[in-house]
Amino acid sequence: MTVIDVRGLTKQYGGLHALNAINFSIEENEIIGLIGRNGAGKSTLLKCLAGYYHPTDGQVRVLGEDPFDSLFVSENLIFVDDEMSFSSEITLADILQTAARFYPNWDQTLAQRLFDYFSFRPNQLHSELSKGKRSTFNMIIGLCARTKITIFDEPTTGMDYSVRQDFYRALLKDYIKHPRTIILSSHLLNELETVLETILLIDEGRFVIQESVDQLKEKSYGLTGSEESLSHLPGDVQILHEEELSGNQVYQVILGDLTEETKLQLEKEDVRFSSVSIDDVCLYLTKAKRGGIDHVFE
Repeated sequence: MTVIDVRGLTKQYGGLHALNAINFSIEENEIIGLIGRNGAGKSTLLKCLAGYYHPTDGQVRVLGEDPFDSLFVSENLIFVDDEMSFSSEITLADILQTAARFYPNWDQTLAQRLFDYFSFRPNQLHSELSKGKRSTFNMIIGLCARTKITIFDEPTTGMDYSVRQDFYRALLKDYIKHPRTIILSSHLLNELETVLETILLIDEGRFVIQESVDQLKEKSYGLTGSEESLSHLPGDVQILHEEELSGNQVYQVILGDLTEETKLQLEKEDVRFSSVSIDDVCLYLTKAKRGGIDHVFE
């Protein structure tokens, strides 16, 4: 079942296109990583999905409805980011108790266990928490709401490494018991690789690729060989990155389907294969068109 469908989504601020005619759909019960550089349009896209922003053009459907000003979507979707705030008149313990009134699937038992595990005090105020502790508390709200769609926009801001690992583990354990659609926007793709099922990559407000993590791994290769041997790659293979090495050798990162016959032929020509991280693949797919940092010093 399709829970999110986006067609021609454009969001414009003055003359700036934060999003430019984006198309994609998301099925239910999947963990999706929304990946992109700073300024790529990730937060704008997520806020359109959550109904916070009205598109300049195009169509957004969440659970079959336009999310903007939709009570149904608000009841079945939670948006968690580092700007999430709560009244300074109520304590953290009160917030957990009150959340059950807004989210029908709220799990108070899990919320209390996570609250105790991360050493929060019942009488603390949300506004008094450090950035990392606020992110951790917001994570508890996002997990325990158990809405049909959960959106985390840079959820680990300020968290130290051990807390981030606890968050990823808690998310996976709860997702396995209670499947739902979870969208994670993050810069830490190397940490999220084992959590995500699908990657949605955008760059400068445009759609780049939507692919399962497993498929992206299978189609990504690092190749080292002579320029002549690498010239025999199939025409539909995308060269994402290339650099010259010593001894007339070239290193390429490619994306594409290679047959076993092609792989054997390349190996016969002394082409060496190596693995490429998903993080690097996404980096090369969105790299600056005029070259890397070395271009500045030419």
